[in-house]
Amino acid sequence: MSNDFLPSASIETLRRRAEIVRCLRRFFDDRGFFEVETPLLSHDTVVDRYIDPVGIPKSAVVGNASIEGSQGHLWMQTSPEFSMKRMITGGADAIYQIAKCFRKGEKGARHNPEFTMLEWYRSGDDLKQGMELLAELVETTLERPKSLMMSYRETFKQFAGLDPFEASVDDMKSVVEKNKVAISDSGMSRAGRDEWLNLILSEVVEQHLGVESPVIVYDWPATQSALAIVRPEDSPVAERFEIYVDGVELANGYHELLDPDELARRNSINNQGRLKDGSQLLPEASRLLDAMRFGMPQCAGVALGVDRLVMLATGAQTIDEVIAFPIDRA
Repeated sequence: MSNDFLPSASIETLRRRAEIVRCLRRFFDDRGFFEVETPLLSHDTVVDRYIDPVGIPKSAVVGNASIEGSQGHLWMQTSPEFSMKRMITGGADAIYQIAKCFRKGEKGARHNPEFTMLEWYRSGDDLKQGMELLAELVETTLERPKSLMMSYRETFKQFAGLDPFEASVDDMKSVVEKNKVAISDSGMSRAGRDEWLNLILSEVVEQHLGVESPVIVYDWPATQSALAIVRPEDSPVAERFEIYVDGVELANGYHELLDPDELARRNSINNQGRLKDGSQLLPEASRLLDAMRFGMPQCAGVALGVDRLVMLATGAQTIDEVIAFPIDRA
């Protein structure tokens, strides 16, 4: 008889997980944030080239009822980002949420299609303040040394031996070959700069990050800005930051984009990329765009993977060891 009816995580680990979640709530409560809840099912979804949301036909949810603004699908949220930014626009100056999120096709040692995200936003924060709060959270929760700050350029120069803003694609291919990185995706023959940079980051650079103390990597290429402000320099950079612990990417943060026209432009570019990849097109209009047009205030926001945090705290090697019922036992 199969024991798939039992949790995949030990009860001891689940108790430790509960302690970590209490610690997270206490951290934000002590700093004047308040906890919020936003819909798991929404008209809107993040338009990202590589993230696939779970869509549910509108009729399956509301039957024949009419919902203003809804078209063919409602979307299980890949992140509570849009709704939380609408709250910030409405005057909620410091908020956090521990939310269930869903991403299609993500299953592996560190991924489950349903996962837990901690996300927070604070009005008035810039890049520096966003990084400082993230560093403080990780130091407090994981009891790690003070986080180091390294630019994206510095990490590539130190651990891959190339300047990611100046190197050619041929230079990047040489780094991949030198490090004997296996390439299983035939699409890499048509890949551009960002795809090669992402490959070098994941296969060459990341393993060195956060080994002795957490490392926050900031100032990413403008082409990888997602929803971050781009700072115009000789080589424009996105005011985006990620923290790594023991070679694991734990959280992703932005000094948040405020320009609705720029968001609309990025949505269009991402959908063009999705079309090229054969992926489903996602709705480019959103209530976040409306909020930006109304006047979203300056803020910094961060999304942190709670399951990965628990893995790091307990020494677990797979996500199945820290959640009760992964998708194959759900």
